[in-house]
Amino acid sequence: MSDADGIRVDFRGRLGTQEFDVRFKVPIRGVTGLIGPSGSGKTTVLRCIAGLQRLQGTCVVGGEVWQDGAAFRPTHRRPIGYVFQEPSLFPHLSVERNLTFGMRGAPPRPGTGVGFDEVVALCGLAALLGRSPRHLSGGERQRVAIGRALLSNPRLLLMDEPLSALDQASRDEILPFLKRLHDSLLVPVIYVSHDMREIGQFADHLVLMAEGRVRAAGPLGDLQGDPALPLAAARDAAVDLHAVIDGNDIPYGLVTLRSGGARFIVPGPPGPVGEARRLRIAAGDVSLARTALEGSTILNVLPVEILTATPVGTHEMLAVLGLEPGDPEAEGPRLLARVTRRSWDQLGFEIGDHVYAQMKSVALTPSLASSSRR
Repeated sequence: MSDADGIRVDFRGRLGTQEFDVRFKVPIRGVTGLIGPSGSGKTTVLRCIAGLQRLQGTCVVGGEVWQDGAAFRPTHRRPIGYVFQEPSLFPHLSVERNLTFGMRGAPPRPGTGVGFDEVVALCGLAALLGRSPRHLSGGERQRVAIGRALLSNPRLLLMDEPLSALDQASRDEILPFLKRLHDSLLVPVIYVSHDMREIGQFADHLVLMAEGRVRAAGPLGDLQGDPALPLAAARDAAVDLHAVIDGNDIPYGLVTLRSGGARFIVPGPPGPVGEARRLRIAAGDVSLARTALEGSTILNVLPVEILTATPVGTHEMLAVLGLEPGDPEAEGPRLLARVTRRSWDQLGFEIGDHVYAQMKSVALTPSLASSSRR
Protein backbone atom coordinates (compact mmCIF):
# COMPACT_ATOMS: atom_id res chain seq x y z
CA MET A 1 0.00 0.00 0.00
CA SER A 2 1.53 3.31 -1.08
CA ASP A 3 1.24 6.50 0.98
CA ALA A 4 -1.16 7.86 -1.65
CA ASP A 5 -3.59 5.02 -0.87
CA GLY A 6 -3.28 5.02 2.89
CA ILE A 7 -3.07 6.77 6.23
CA ARG A 8 0.36 6.28 7.82
CA VAL A 9 0.99 7.13 11.45
CA ASP A 10 4.28 6.81 13.31
CA PHE A 11 4.27 8.68 16.64
CA ARG A 12 6.86 8.28 19.39
CA GLY A 13 7.66 10.03 22.64
CA ARG A 14 6.20 10.91 26.02
CA LEU A 15 3.13 12.95 26.92
CA GLY A 16 2.67 13.37 30.65
CA THR A 17 3.49 10.07 32.29
CA GLN A 18 2.76 7.88 29.26
CA GLU A 19 5.24 6.66 26.67
CA PHE A 20 3.93 6.29 23.11
CA ASP A 21 5.17 4.13 20.26
CA VAL A 22 2.29 4.09 17.77
CA ARG A 23 2.80 2.82 14.23
CA PHE A 24 0.14 1.73 11.77
CA LYS A 25 -0.91 2.07 8.16
CA VAL A 26 -4.50 1.65 7.00
CA PRO A 27 -6.30 2.23 3.67
CA ILE A 28 -7.48 5.74 2.87
CA ARG A 29 -11.03 4.46 2.28
CA GLY A 30 -13.45 3.05 4.81
CA VAL A 31 -13.72 3.24 8.59
CA THR A 32 -10.77 2.40 10.82
CA GLY A 33 -11.65 1.59 14.41
CA LEU A 34 -9.09 2.66 17.01
CA ILE A 35 -9.93 0.50 20.00
CA GLY A 36 -8.46 -0.30 23.39
CA PRO A 37 -9.13 0.02 27.12
CA SER A 38 -9.35 3.36 28.90
CA GLY A 39 -5.91 4.91 29.25
CA SER A 40 -4.43 3.11 26.25
CA GLY A 41 -3.84 6.41 24.41
CA LYS A 42 -6.58 6.30 21.76
CA THR A 43 -7.72 9.90 22.13
CA THR A 44 -4.13 11.15 22.29
CA VAL A 45 -3.38 9.48 18.95
CA LEU A 46 -6.48 11.06 17.42
CA ARG A 47 -5.46 14.49 18.74
CA CYS A 48 -1.96 14.04 17.34
CA ILE A 49 -3.41 13.21 13.92
CA ALA A 50 -5.44 16.43 14.20
CA GLY A 51 -2.35 18.41 15.24
CA LEU A 52 -3.93 19.32 18.60
CA GLN A 53 -1.11 17.54 20.44
CA ARG A 54 2.38 16.78 19.26
CA LEU A 55 4.59 13.73 19.39
CA GLN A 56 7.69 13.16 17.32
CA GLY A 57 7.20 11.18 14.14
CA THR A 58 5.22 11.10 10.93
CA CYS A 59 1.61 11.50 9.79
CA VAL A 60 0.78 11.11 6.10
CA VAL A 61 -2.81 11.12 4.81
CA GLY A 62 -3.43 10.13 1.21
CA GLY A 63 0.07 11.19 0.20
CA GLU A 64 -0.16 14.56 2.01
CA VAL A 65 2.54 14.95 4.66
CA TRP A 66 0.97 16.52 7.72
CA GLN A 67 3.99 15.89 9.91
CA ASP A 68 7.50 14.53 9.55
CA GLY A 69 10.98 15.37 10.79
CA ALA A 70 11.10 18.55 8.73
CA ALA A 71 7.60 20.01 8.99
CA PHE A 72 4.51 20.18 11.18
CA ARG A 73 1.25 21.32 9.61
CA PRO A 74 -0.89 23.16 12.22
CA THR A 75 -4.43 22.05 12.93
CA HIS A 76 -6.10 24.82 10.92
CA ARG A 77 -4.24 23.64 7.81
CA ARG A 78 -5.22 19.99 8.21
CA PRO A 79 -8.45 19.23 6.30
CA ILE A 80 -10.14 17.28 9.10
CA GLY A 81 -13.60 17.04 10.57
CA TYR A 82 -13.54 16.31 14.31
CA VAL A 83 -16.50 14.90 16.25
CA PHE A 84 -16.03 14.96 20.03
CA GLN A 85 -17.81 13.03 22.78
CA GLU A 86 -19.93 16.12 23.47
CA PRO A 87 -21.58 17.80 20.44
CA SER A 88 -20.66 21.38 21.54
CA LEU A 89 -23.23 23.08 19.32
CA PHE A 90 -23.82 26.83 19.43
CA PRO A 91 -26.97 27.18 21.57
CA HIS A 92 -27.92 30.58 20.07
CA LEU A 93 -27.92 29.26 16.49
CA SER A 94 -30.50 27.05 14.78
CA VAL A 95 -29.57 23.59 13.54
CA GLU A 96 -29.25 24.98 10.02
CA ARG A 97 -26.91 27.76 11.11
CA ASN A 98 -24.85 25.33 13.19
CA LEU A 99 -24.43 23.23 10.06
CA THR A 100 -23.50 26.11 7.76
CA PHE A 101 -21.05 27.42 10.36
CA GLY A 102 -18.92 24.38 9.60
CA MET A 103 -18.70 25.14 5.89
CA ARG A 104 -15.41 26.61 4.76
CA GLY A 105 -16.72 28.04 1.51
CA ALA A 106 -14.89 25.51 -0.64
CA PRO A 107 -16.89 23.09 -2.81
CA PRO A 108 -17.11 19.46 -1.71
CA ARG A 109 -14.17 17.27 -2.61
CA PRO A 110 -14.81 15.43 -5.89
CA GLY A 111 -16.70 12.20 -5.35
CA THR A 112 -17.43 12.74 -1.65
CA GLY A 113 -21.01 13.92 -2.04
CA VAL A 114 -20.87 16.03 1.12
CA GLY A 115 -22.78 19.13 0.01
CA PHE A 116 -25.36 20.64 2.34
CA ASP A 117 -28.38 18.76 0.94
CA GLU A 118 -26.49 15.45 0.95
CA VAL A 119 -25.43 15.86 4.57
CA VAL A 120 -28.95 16.83 5.68
CA ALA A 121 -30.31 13.71 3.98
CA LEU A 122 -27.58 11.37 5.26
CA CYS A 123 -27.91 12.54 8.87
CA GLY A 124 -31.71 12.75 8.80
CA LEU A 125 -31.80 16.45 9.72
CA ALA A 126 -34.43 17.88 7.36
CA ALA A 127 -37.12 18.13 10.06
CA LEU A 128 -34.69 19.70 12.56
CA LEU A 129 -33.20 22.60 10.58
CA GLY A 130 -35.28 25.32 12.24
CA ARG A 131 -34.91 24.03 15.80
CA SER A 132 -32.66 25.26 18.56
CA PRO A 133 -30.10 22.74 19.90
CA ARG A 134 -31.81 23.13 23.29
CA HIS A 135 -34.83 21.28 21.92
CA LEU A 136 -32.92 18.29 20.50
CA SER A 137 -32.31 14.87 22.00
CA GLY A 138 -28.75 13.74 22.65
CA GLY A 139 -28.76 11.62 19.51
CA GLU A 140 -30.11 14.49 17.41
CA ARG A 141 -27.44 16.87 18.72
CA GLN A 142 -24.69 14.39 17.86
CA ARG A 143 -26.10 13.93 14.34
CA VAL A 144 -25.91 17.71 13.88
CA ALA A 145 -22.29 17.64 15.12
CA ILE A 146 -21.46 14.91 12.59
CA GLY A 147 -23.15 16.89 9.82
CA ARG A 148 -21.21 20.03 10.76
CA ALA A 149 -17.94 18.09 10.66
CA LEU A 150 -18.77 16.69 7.21
CA LEU A 151 -19.59 20.15 5.89
CA SER A 152 -16.10 21.38 6.83
CA ASN A 153 -15.00 19.63 3.62
CA PRO A 154 -12.70 17.12 5.37
CA ARG A 155 -10.15 14.84 3.82
CA LEU A 156 -10.35 12.78 7.02
CA LEU A 157 -13.11 12.51 9.65
CA LEU A 158 -11.99 11.89 13.23
CA MET A 159 -14.58 10.65 15.73
CA ASP A 160 -13.70 10.40 19.42
CA GLU A 161 -16.20 8.07 21.15
CA PRO A 162 -19.20 10.02 19.80
CA LEU A 163 -21.69 7.70 21.51
CA SER A 164 -20.10 7.51 24.97
CA ALA A 165 -22.09 10.45 26.42
CA LEU A 166 -25.45 9.17 25.12
CA ASP A 167 -28.03 6.99 26.84
CA GLN A 168 -28.92 3.65 25.28
CA ALA A 169 -31.96 4.99 23.43
CA SER A 170 -29.86 7.75 21.82
CA ARG A 171 -27.10 5.28 20.95
CA ASP A 172 -29.63 3.01 19.24
CA GLU A 173 -30.95 6.05 17.37
CA ILE A 174 -27.61 7.21 15.99
CA LEU A 175 -25.88 3.89 15.16
CA PRO A 176 -27.91 3.31 11.97
CA PHE A 177 -26.94 6.79 10.77
CA LEU A 178 -23.24 6.03 11.33
CA LYS A 179 -23.68 2.89 9.25
CA ARG A 180 -25.41 4.94 6.57
CA LEU A 181 -22.48 7.37 6.47
CA HIS A 182 -20.10 4.43 6.08
CA ASP A 183 -22.11 3.02 3.18
CA SER A 184 -22.63 6.34 1.39
CA LEU A 185 -19.49 8.46 1.75
CA LEU A 186 -15.95 8.23 0.46
CA VAL A 187 -14.54 10.31 3.33
CA PRO A 188 -12.27 8.05 5.42
CA VAL A 189 -13.00 7.85 9.14
CA ILE A 190 -10.89 7.03 12.19
CA TYR A 191 -13.31 6.11 14.95
CA VAL A 192 -12.20 5.81 18.59
CA SER A 193 -14.13 3.49 20.89
CA HIS A 194 -13.65 1.00 23.71
CA ASP A 195 -16.77 -0.96 22.66
CA MET A 196 -16.11 -3.74 20.15
CA ARG A 197 -19.81 -4.40 19.61
CA GLU A 198 -20.31 -0.77 18.60
CA ILE A 199 -17.30 -0.50 16.33
CA GLY A 200 -17.91 -3.86 14.67
CA GLN A 201 -21.13 -2.57 13.12
CA PHE A 202 -19.39 -0.39 10.55
CA ALA A 203 -15.58 -0.58 10.81
CA ASP A 204 -13.54 -2.08 7.96
CA HIS A 205 -10.15 -2.01 9.65
CA LEU A 206 -9.01 -2.13 13.25
CA VAL A 207 -6.09 -0.75 15.24
CA LEU A 208 -5.85 -2.39 18.66
CA MET A 209 -4.04 -0.28 21.29
CA ALA A 210 -2.69 -1.02 24.76
CA GLU A 211 -0.53 1.16 27.02
CA GLY A 212 0.43 3.67 24.33
CA ARG A 213 1.36 1.05 21.75
CA VAL A 214 -0.28 -0.67 18.80
CA ARG A 215 -0.78 -4.32 19.57
CA ALA A 216 -2.22 -5.22 16.15
CA ALA A 217 -3.62 -3.55 13.04
CA GLY A 218 -5.43 -5.01 10.05
CA PRO A 219 -8.81 -5.90 8.54
CA LEU A 220 -11.61 -6.17 11.11
CA GLY A 221 -12.29 -9.89 10.60
CA ASP A 222 -8.61 -10.83 10.81
CA LEU A 223 -8.18 -9.25 14.23
CA GLN A 224 -11.50 -10.54 15.57
CA GLY A 225 -10.53 -14.07 14.58
CA ASP A 226 -6.96 -14.01 15.90
CA PRO A 227 -6.77 -16.23 19.01
CA ALA A 228 -3.54 -14.52 20.07
CA LEU A 229 -5.42 -11.25 20.64
CA PRO A 230 -7.74 -10.42 23.56
CA LEU A 231 -10.72 -9.80 21.26
CA ALA A 232 -11.14 -13.51 20.51
CA ALA A 233 -10.64 -14.59 24.11
CA ALA A 234 -13.24 -12.18 25.53
CA ARG A 235 -16.45 -13.66 26.93
CA ASP A 236 -18.49 -11.71 24.35
CA ALA A 237 -16.16 -12.48 21.41
CA ALA A 238 -17.81 -12.34 17.99
CA VAL A 239 -17.05 -11.82 14.33
CA ASP A 240 -18.70 -9.22 12.12
CA LEU A 241 -19.09 -10.29 8.50
CA HIS A 242 -19.67 -8.23 5.37
CA ALA A 243 -22.51 -9.77 3.40
CA VAL A 244 -24.93 -9.02 0.58
CA ILE A 245 -28.57 -9.99 0.13
CA ASP A 246 -28.95 -13.14 -1.95
CA GLY A 247 -32.71 -13.57 -1.59
CA ASN A 248 -35.82 -12.76 0.44
CA ASP A 249 -38.44 -15.00 2.09
CA ILE A 250 -41.02 -12.31 2.75
CA PRO A 251 -43.83 -14.53 4.18
CA TYR A 252 -41.48 -15.72 6.93
CA GLY A 253 -39.62 -12.45 7.42
CA LEU A 254 -36.28 -13.99 6.48
CA VAL A 255 -33.37 -12.79 4.34
CA THR A 256 -30.67 -14.95 2.76
CA LEU A 257 -27.26 -13.31 2.91
CA ARG A 258 -24.06 -14.33 1.15
CA SER A 259 -20.60 -13.77 2.65
CA GLY A 260 -17.56 -15.13 0.85
CA GLY A 261 -19.61 -17.90 -0.77
CA ALA A 262 -21.28 -18.98 2.51
CA ARG A 263 -25.01 -18.33 2.91
CA PHE A 264 -26.89 -17.36 6.05
CA ILE A 265 -30.64 -17.17 6.70
CA VAL A 266 -31.55 -14.46 9.20
CA PRO A 267 -34.67 -12.58 10.33
CA GLY A 268 -34.71 -9.14 8.80
CA PRO A 269 -36.34 -6.67 6.43
CA PRO A 270 -36.26 -7.55 2.72
CA GLY A 271 -34.04 -5.71 0.31
CA PRO A 272 -32.76 -5.82 -3.25
CA VAL A 273 -30.37 -8.61 -4.19
CA GLY A 274 -26.81 -7.36 -3.84
CA GLU A 275 -27.57 -4.80 -1.11
CA ALA A 276 -24.85 -4.74 1.56
CA ARG A 277 -25.65 -5.94 5.08
CA ARG A 278 -23.51 -6.91 8.04
CA LEU A 279 -23.79 -9.96 10.27
CA ARG A 280 -22.61 -10.49 13.84
CA ILE A 281 -22.03 -14.05 15.05
CA ALA A 282 -21.03 -14.55 18.69
CA ALA A 283 -18.57 -17.32 19.54
CA GLY A 284 -20.90 -18.55 22.28
CA ASP A 285 -23.71 -19.06 19.75
CA VAL A 286 -21.71 -21.47 17.59
CA SER A 287 -21.61 -25.20 18.37
CA LEU A 288 -19.79 -27.95 16.47
CA ALA A 289 -21.02 -31.30 15.19
CA ARG A 290 -19.47 -34.21 13.31
CA THR A 291 -22.51 -34.55 11.07
CA ALA A 292 -25.17 -32.15 9.80
CA LEU A 293 -28.31 -32.25 11.91
CA GLU A 294 -31.67 -33.07 10.37
CA GLY A 295 -35.07 -32.02 11.69
CA SER A 296 -33.63 -29.08 13.64
CA THR A 297 -34.97 -25.56 14.12
CA ILE A 298 -31.45 -24.18 13.63
CA LEU A 299 -31.46 -22.42 10.25
CA ASN A 300 -27.73 -22.03 9.79
CA VAL A 301 -25.63 -25.20 9.74
CA LEU A 302 -22.55 -24.82 7.55
CA PRO A 303 -19.48 -26.93 6.74
CA VAL A 304 -16.30 -25.55 8.27
CA GLU A 305 -12.67 -26.46 8.85
CA ILE A 306 -11.12 -26.15 12.31
CA LEU A 307 -8.16 -23.84 11.67
CA THR A 308 -6.88 -23.31 15.21
CA ALA A 309 -7.87 -24.39 18.71
CA THR A 310 -6.86 -22.61 21.90
CA PRO A 311 -7.71 -23.45 25.53
CA VAL A 312 -9.65 -20.70 27.30
CA GLY A 313 -9.31 -21.09 31.02
CA THR A 314 -9.53 -24.66 32.28
CA HIS A 315 -12.83 -25.85 30.89
CA GLU A 316 -13.35 -24.31 27.44
CA MET A 317 -11.85 -24.32 23.95
CA LEU A 318 -11.85 -21.49 21.42
CA ALA A 319 -11.84 -22.68 17.82
CA VAL A 320 -11.25 -20.54 14.75
CA LEU A 321 -13.32 -21.92 11.88
CA GLY A 322 -12.88 -21.40 8.17
CA LEU A 323 -16.20 -21.30 6.32
CA GLU A 324 -15.81 -23.47 3.25
CA PRO A 325 -16.75 -21.46 0.15
CA GLY A 326 -18.28 -22.88 -2.96
CA ASP A 327 -15.15 -21.90 -4.90
CA PRO A 328 -12.22 -24.02 -3.64
CA GLU A 329 -9.79 -21.30 -4.74
CA ALA A 330 -11.51 -18.64 -2.63
CA GLU A 331 -10.95 -17.96 1.05
CA GLY A 332 -14.18 -17.91 3.01
CA PRO A 333 -14.81 -15.81 6.12
CA ARG A 334 -13.88 -17.04 9.58
CA LEU A 335 -16.01 -17.77 12.62
CA LEU A 336 -15.26 -18.37 16.29
CA ALA A 337 -16.74 -21.17 18.37
CA ARG A 338 -16.46 -21.35 22.15
CA VAL A 339 -17.24 -24.89 23.38
CA THR A 340 -16.71 -26.87 26.55
CA ARG A 341 -13.51 -28.88 26.92
CA ARG A 342 -15.62 -31.94 27.70
CA SER A 343 -17.48 -31.77 24.39
CA TRP A 344 -14.24 -31.11 22.54
CA ASP A 345 -12.54 -34.16 24.03
CA GLN A 346 -15.54 -36.48 23.77
CA LEU A 347 -16.01 -35.72 20.08
CA GLY A 348 -12.26 -35.90 19.44
CA PHE A 349 -12.00 -32.62 17.53
CA GLU A 350 -8.59 -31.72 16.10
CA ILE A 351 -7.12 -28.93 14.00
CA GLY A 352 -7.80 -29.64 10.33
CA ASP A 353 -11.06 -31.51 10.96
CA HIS A 354 -13.94 -30.79 8.58
CA VAL A 355 -17.07 -30.46 10.75
CA TYR A 356 -20.34 -28.52 10.89
CA ALA A 357 -20.91 -25.19 12.63
CA GLN A 358 -24.41 -24.81 14.08
CA MET A 359 -25.33 -21.19 14.69
CA LYS A 360 -28.05 -20.77 17.28
CA SER A 361 -28.25 -17.05 16.59
CA VAL A 362 -27.09 -14.83 13.76
CA ALA A 363 -27.68 -11.13 14.32
CA LEU A 364 -28.37 -8.77 11.45
CA THR A 365 -26.75 -5.44 12.25
CA PRO A 366 -29.49 -2.81 12.70
CA SER A 367 -30.15 -0.63 9.67
CA LEU A 368 -32.37 2.34 8.95
CA ALA A 369 -35.04 -0.10 7.82
CA SER A 370 -35.11 -1.92 11.12
CA SER A 371 -33.30 -1.25 14.39
CA SER A 372 -34.73 -4.17 16.35
CA ARG A 373 -32.43 -6.67 18.08
CA ARG A 374 -32.59 -10.32 17.06
